[in-house]
Amino acid sequence: METSGARRSLPWLLLTWGVTRLVLLLFVYKVYVFPGPDVTSDVSITYRGWFEVLRTGTFPLDDVTWQYPPAAALAILSPALLPGLDYTSAFFVLACLADLAVLALLVYAGLRPGKRPHGAWVWVVGVPLLGPTVYSRYDVMVTAVAVAALLVGSRHPRLMGVLAGFGAMLKVWPALVLLGVRARAGWAAAVATVAALAALFSLAMPGAFAFLTFQRDRGTEVESLGSLVFHVARHHGWDGQVLLNYGSVEFLGPWVNIVSTAALALTGMTFGWLLLWRVLATRFEAHTMADAAFVAVLMFTTTSRVISPQYLVWLIGLAAVCACFRASRMTVPVVMVLLASFVTVLEFPLYFGDVVGSTPLGVTLLVIRNGLLVLATVLAARVLWQATVPRPAQAPAPDHTTLTKETSASS
Repeated sequence: METSGARRSLPWLLLTWGVTRLVLLLFVYKVYVFPGPDVTSDVSITYRGWFEVLRTGTFPLDDVTWQYPPAAALAILSPALLPGLDYTSAFFVLACLADLAVLALLVYAGLRPGKRPHGAWVWVVGVPLLGPTVYSRYDVMVTAVAVAALLVGSRHPRLMGVLAGFGAMLKVWPALVLLGVRARAGWAAAVATVAALAALFSLAMPGAFAFLTFQRDRGTEVESLGSLVFHVARHHGWDGQVLLNYGSVEFLGPWVNIVSTAALALTGMTFGWLLLWRVLATRFEAHTMADAAFVAVLMFTTTSRVISPQYLVWLIGLAAVCACFRASRMTVPVVMVLLASFVTVLEFPLYFGDVVGSTPLGVTLLVIRNGLLVLATVLAARVLWQATVPRPAQAPAPDHTTLTKETSASS
């Protein structure tokens, strides 16, 4: 009965996807201009510049904004697969195809036993909430790999490991999908994939791992959780600056290094919590891998020195996978991520000038967006812990009759 209902809703799902994605394409191709800064410049200028360097057989070693693992070169070079289009147009087409691939995976998963079509709807509704930024970054391609890894994990752990390893070499964070994996084959396949790709890129292209040193002197990005300290401080005499630094708009000046260090410490604490959970968790169900990945990426995103709008694409993808499982209890955190995505398109690009200027509107939008992410993180972590970690055994209460007899005897 439920499968029949899912099939009946499929035309509406596809229609919604088609209409919303057509709108996104009209924006990125500038048939209509989306308000705010031009979000497509990353493709037409930055990615295109990297493309010209990468096609010569080396990484952009003189550009500190190149902060990605070596396999990211494949995403940047991918528009060459469509020679009939210019670089920017080809990139948008490939981003849309990656979006469609995620939808196909979620629809197929939603028709299987124990699943439901809710995940596909989360993806269809969530992606356009971020506006044209989604198709103007390669994160949608990375998310497609991570979603595929989670959906094949329970039946094909080795394939999951390969996909997770490949995703990690695209943008690191897909390695977190392995957190809830118990099969050693999955971990072994991931390690082997990372090792093979690392060796291949190290031998074939100079500077494959130069990105590891490019973030050393980063400040605190203006949209991050820690940035709220300086947004408020600017109204009380703080004399730092807001500058384009390492490819993002960041706070630079007094106390920034302390807040950045605190963010790194908070990230370290989340890693410790995840490690503790992994040691203590004993109840693993079909949805646990997806729930654990969702919690892990939420934690690392929320505590990061940078919360760029495209990071929400990762969360929407993982939220959609969680929503595929009937037994998953992540509904409330998933809804919060969708709400945070809507607020994100308001703070970037619509009112990004207010965010950079620390106006009351800009600060309010950041408080709401980051507050939703913090609350979603806490609730999701609580749900994961309660569902998988057994409660400590409690000593049985003393029998009232026995206690009365012992009291009478002692009297």
